[in-house]
Amino acid sequence: MAGTVVIKWGGGLITHKDKLCTINQNVIDALADVCKNSSKRLVIVHGAGSFGHMKAKEFRLAEGRVAGISQDEAVSEVRNDMLELNQKVVSSLQSRGLDVQSFPPHQWAKGTGPNFSGELPLHEGITVVFGDVVDDDSNDFGILSGDDIMFRYATEAPDVERAIFAIGGVDGILRVPPSKAGPDDLIEEWNPSMEFEGEHAAEIDVTGGIGLKATRGSMIASRGVDVILVNGEIPQRVADAIEGLPVVGTRIVPGNC
Repeated sequence: MAGTVVIKWGGGLITHKDKLCTINQNVIDALADVCKNSSKRLVIVHGAGSFGHMKAKEFRLAEGRVAGISQDEAVSEVRNDMLELNQKVVSSLQSRGLDVQSFPPHQWAKGTGPNFSGELPLHEGITVVFGDVVDDDSNDFGILSGDDIMFRYATEAPDVERAIFAIGGVDGILRVPPSKAGPDDLIEEWNPSMEFEGEHAAEIDVTGGIGLKATRGSMIASRGVDVILVNGEIPQRVADAIEGLPVVGTRIVPGNC
C-alpha cells in the first residue's frame, strides 16, 4: 500500500488574499493535476486566504467571544465561505476522476492550537480538511489553523512518509523578507535556532503566517517525519516533494521549539 503524504495548500496560494473570496483557479487546477499523477495516499489541508482571514480579522474571531461585538453572524459567514472554498478544491480534484472526501473541521474538531480535540477523519482516497472556525470550551469558538491540523495528521495518521507545506510566491523560508530576497537567501535546511525575517500580513492573517508553519513543521520533524516547504506555484516541485525526490525548497529539521 502506498505511503501517506500530508500536504498543506496555503490560503495565500489558492486564493487572491487581497480580494475577498476570490480563488486562484489556475493554481488549484495545477495542484489537482499533481494529485492525479501521485502514487501516494494524500491528506490535503487547505488554508483560508481571502475566504476566511479578512472577515475573521474584522470580527476578532481568533480571540473567541469578545464582549461588545456581535460575532455570531460572522462565525456563520466564515464557515460558509470556507465551505464554498472547500467545494472549489474538491470539485477540481473530482473532475480529474479522483476519489475525494471532505471533512469540515467545525463538524468534528473542538478547540484551537496543536492539541485540539477530535478524532481525525480519514478517507481511503483523498482526505480534504481545512482551517475553520470551531467550537471551543473556554472561548465559545476560535480559529483552528490548518497548520495545527497539519501537525495532528502528520503525526497521527498511519504510514505518513512526509509533510509538505506548499506556499505562494516564495521557494521556502528566506533569510530576509521576500521583497528584499535574492537567490542566495533561501534557507535550504531550517531549524528553530535559526532566525529569519518573514513577511506577515498582520492586517489580514489571523493564524501566524510563515512563522507558525516553521514551528509546526519542526514539531512534525521531531516525530521523525520529513518536512519540506516548497513553492506551490511551481507544480513540478510539489510533485517531486510528494514523491520524495530532491527539490528546491526548505527542509525543516527538529529543534527546541
